[in-house]
Amino acid sequence: MAVLVTLLTVVSTGLGGLFALRHRDQLHRILGFTAGVILGVVAFDVFPEITKLSRHTHTDIKVPMIALAAGFLAFHGVEKWLLVHNAHEHEYAGHQHHESVGLASALALCGHSLTDGIAIGLAFQVNSGVGLAVALAVIGHDFADGLNTVSLMLVHGNTNRRSLALLALDAITPLVGAALTYLFTVPDTGLLIYLGVFAGFLLYIGASDILPEAHAGHPSLVTFALTVVGAGFIYGVVELVP
Repeated sequence: MAVLVTLLTVVSTGLGGLFALRHRDQLHRILGFTAGVILGVVAFDVFPEITKLSRHTHTDIKVPMIALAAGFLAFHGVEKWLLVHNAHEHEYAGHQHHESVGLASALALCGHSLTDGIAIGLAFQVNSGVGLAVALAVIGHDFADGLNTVSLMLVHGNTNRRSLALLALDAITPLVGAALTYLFTVPDTGLLIYLGVFAGFLLYIGASDILPEAHAGHPSLVTFALTVVGAGFIYGVVELVP
């Protein structure tokens, strides 16, 4: 049952990615929306889950916050010392990233999609009602996941073909995650640390990567408004879906 329901996430992710490809001439506005989506995911989805899991496991909130800082700094280090190829980094607005930055970002999002599938599978192990509620939440934000994956690939100079390949990977990883739940369970403390690391990663790519690219050469109130809409979209998904 869990795997069958997870098939709908494939459709949702694919539609989001294809939307980004079709409207790549408006990529700066899509990136503005994407930045808002990322902020919304961290503020309205990941942080509340970290708080609840911390209370449930009686874990000091400092533990996931340390994981958050580690995730932020780790990706910053990878980008600055391994993947940035422009020698003139002091000219920040004009610096270009290597294609590998987009690839690394997209792969991290695929990793999160894998855990989305795991969440659906574990929820169905509780009961069908909980499983369907979690599945609806995942399906609701997987459109944005597909959009984010393709946007990150395109903005870093990757080809349409490579962007579609990562989109396909992002789309199928929830299926893999759901199937894996028939083999093992994830301890709450491990999930808590993962959420902290992933929140740090999202904050980094949102604030230092996507927003500057969205406004570079195209500063406008429309782009800013789309960022607000993106955050509001995730708030709505979180509030409307149990």
